[in-house]
Amino acid sequence: QVQLVESGGGLVQAGGSLRLSCAASGRTLATNIMGWFRQAPGKDREFVAVIMRSSGSTTYANAVKGRFIISRDNAKVTVDLQMNSLKPEDTAIYYCAASMRWTTDRAAFSSWGQGTQVTVSS
Repeated sequence: QVQLVESGGGLVQAGGSLRLSCAASGRTLATNIMGWFRQAPGKDREFVAVIMRSSGSTTYANAVKGRFIISRDNAKVTVDLQMNSLKPEDTAIYYCAASMRWTTDRAAFSSWGQGTQVTVSS
């Protein structure tokens, strides 16, 4: 089992930036793919970004492309999400997740963190 712990959420004004971090422990070999998802009140959990451990390949949701950057440190087994030009619609709980498959389908991610709240005020 992989344990994931997020940090870095908070309150920011529109146009501002936040950086989220996620640290993995336990069976870290199962973190081939690490990603971020988010869930706004009353909405389903949605894909934000993923990154592959071996190649560093990334994929982003259209809603965040050009504003968010996902990165990882394989030695520390951490994944970060740099969020720039934040909008009120980015307000959500952000979850770190791990998968063995290259996918954006949340059903394929077997390990999840507890989530961190991001609130963007207008």
